[in-house]
Formats: sequence, structure tokens, C-alpha cells
Amino acid sequence: MKTIEQMDLDNKRVILRCDFNVPMTLGKINDDTKIQKSLKTIQYLIDHNCRIVIMSHLGKIKFEDDLPKNSLAPVCTRLSELLNRPVKFSPKTRGVELDTMVAGLQPGEVLLMENTRYEDLPFKLESKNDAGLADYWSSFGDIFVMDAFASSHRKHASTNGIAKLLPTCIGYLVMEEVENLDKYIINPKKPFSVLMGGAKVDDKLDLIEAMLKKCDYLVLTGGLANTCLRTLGFNVGESLVSLNQDIIERLKKILYDYKDKIILPLDVIVGNTYDSSYVDYKLIDQISVDDVIGDVGNKTIEKIKELVAISNTIFVNGTVGKYEDMRFANGTKDLFNVLKESNKIVVIGGGDTSAAINTLGFNGCFNYVSSGGGATLEYLTLGHMKSFEDIKGD
Repeated sequence: MKTIEQMDLDNKRVILRCDFNVPMTLGKINDDTKIQKSLKTIQYLIDHNCRIVIMSHLGKIKFEDDLPKNSLAPVCTRLSELLNRPVKFSPKTRGVELDTMVAGLQPGEVLLMENTRYEDLPFKLESKNDAGLADYWSSFGDIFVMDAFASSHRKHASTNGIAKLLPTCIGYLVMEEVENLDKYIINPKKPFSVLMGGAKVDDKLDLIEAMLKKCDYLVLTGGLANTCLRTLGFNVGESLVSLNQDIIERLKKILYDYKDKIILPLDVIVGNTYDSSYVDYKLIDQISVDDVIGDVGNKTIEKIKELVAISNTIFVNGTVGKYEDMRFANGTKDLFNVLKESNKIVVIGGGDTSAAINTLGFNGCFNYVSSGGGATLEYLTLGHMKSFEDIKGD
């Protein structure tokens, strides 16, 4: 895949796919990190006198009520401030008004189109990669620049659909992601340890298998660990576990084949199903039938600290507890403090993990924080982006 610097972009019409899926409350942006990360690519296109049409999704659109609260209008305002220049905004994702705005763009001007997922109501045309929608949107440009790494694993009309129709390259954000993931994780400095949390083992089993082939140690926490513990015969009470028998059988084999690499929690913090104020500390063999595991305990954190001490590279994907609930946030805080003070190479795998870093005050403390969630996992599992396989080159 060509990079933005390898394409002849002078005076071209460019469709730029960004990731402006920023957290917002009542129309106010809570964190503009994703917008700021797009600026280098946008400025490069401005400097090359491109006519720029930017596309992005925001949130999920299932009902009419989802439309106003997921508008990109606040993003347009913030982008204008950061670029220190006007950015035009189209409230439509198709039609005469949008066509006229696109046709009227002058060299160096920027137009942000409304949330691509507006086209998901009612027929999911964006998410189902509708060929007609992709063909319409592709008419806005001569070249497609893919700079939404976090969406690069999705075969949507605004990502894969347009890319199959136009000469395509990647922007600076995607370049940075690939460079850092290759440097730190695809080719890690050993010993290499992986810390993985999350709710569903079903979603991460492929990554677990891929990481086990290259890491020296793998620590599993959260829902991932719950299913492992239950598979090994431990009582995990009412904690979230996978009930998929195929997944459980795969997991049994993984736990046996890699028993010397896999580390599971030694102790936990639990709540229960009938009392929202209940919190208790328990060793892993003391869990009751009504308990719900919400966090790891001090013994587990100490074990992780020992592991970090003998590692050179640590990859973190997922939190060790439900950090959004302050009853279960201490484990994740303690883990981040251990990593911050370790002076080791620490890479954060995006998604909920990067959100936890911002929420708990650890922004800027680690070597690299990926902007992707599922995209990062796919890249690390396969070693490339599967959705890039069938797109059009120069």
C-alpha cells in the first residue's frame, strides 16, 4: 500500500477518511485526541492544493433519535479551530446540496461531510458496504486517502468500498500505527510479555493464540480469565464467562499447550448480583456462587510487577477490572503505575485501554498508544490489515 508521500496529490480532489469517533456529551467534545491526530495528514493535503472531502463515522445510528446526538457538526467547529482556517460542513450525506458543496471546493479548501453512518438508517448502506453508496461517494475525488486506522478493519462503504474504486494510499496516522506496531509488537525486544483483559474471550481468542506464539508470558484478566478459571474447575460465581462450547474446547487446548506461559489472577475484588454496595476481597478459590469478579487483587498485581521486571517489552490490551466503576478501578490504576515506573517498552492496544489511560490520568506515560481497538487486534493477529487486501492501488 502506497503512503501519502508516494502519491501525486498536487491539485487533486481527495477523499480523506478520518476517525472522528470522539467521545461527546450533549454535543460537547470530551477528548479531541483523534481530531488532533488527523491534522498532519490534512495539512499535507492543504499544502498540496488539494480539494479535500473528509468523511468519518461517529457512534452508532440505529434509530432517528441517534441522528442529532451523533452529528459531526461539533467536530467541524473544533477542526476549524485546530487548523486555524474555515472548514465547510455538509449536514447531508447525499443529494444536491452536498454535490454543490463538493463541486464548489477550491484548492486548499476542506469540507467535512456529516456522519457516514447516517446512511445506516434505515438500510445500513454504510455498514453493509453498499456498492451504490460507495460509487456515489467515490465520485467526489480522484484519490482516496485512508487515515482512519481504527476503522481500517471494517469493510464499510466509506472505507473499503471507496478504496476499491479509487487509487488509494494511507495517511500519516495509519503510517504511524503500522510503524510502531511493527517496531514494538510484531518484532518486540525480548523478553516480551502480554497483558490482556476484556469481557469476551470469544472476541480475542485468535489474538491470544497469535500472541502466545511470540510472547514469553501472557497474563489474562477480566472476562478472559473468568472463562479460563471456570474451564480449569474454579468457581467464578455469576461472573461473565463464555458459554460457547467450541471456544471452551479451544481454550482447554491453549491452557494445556501453553501452561508455562499463561498467568491467571491469584486474587480478586468481587461484587454480587443483589447488592450494588457490596465489595469484598477474595482469593481465587474462595469465590461464592453470587459473586461477580470486578477487579484483580494485590497478589495478582505483585505477580504482574515481577513479570514486568524481567520483561523488556509489554503489550497491554484491555483493563484488569471494570475501571469505570470506582469500586473496581484500583487494579487498573495499580497496573498503570507499575508500567509507568518500569522504564520498559510499554505499548497500549487502543480501544478501552487507551480510554482508561485518559480517564485515570496516565496519558503520555507510555511508549505508544494505538488509536485502534479491533483494528489493532486484527493487525497483530494477521500481521497486516485484511481489509486492505482487495483495495485499489495507484
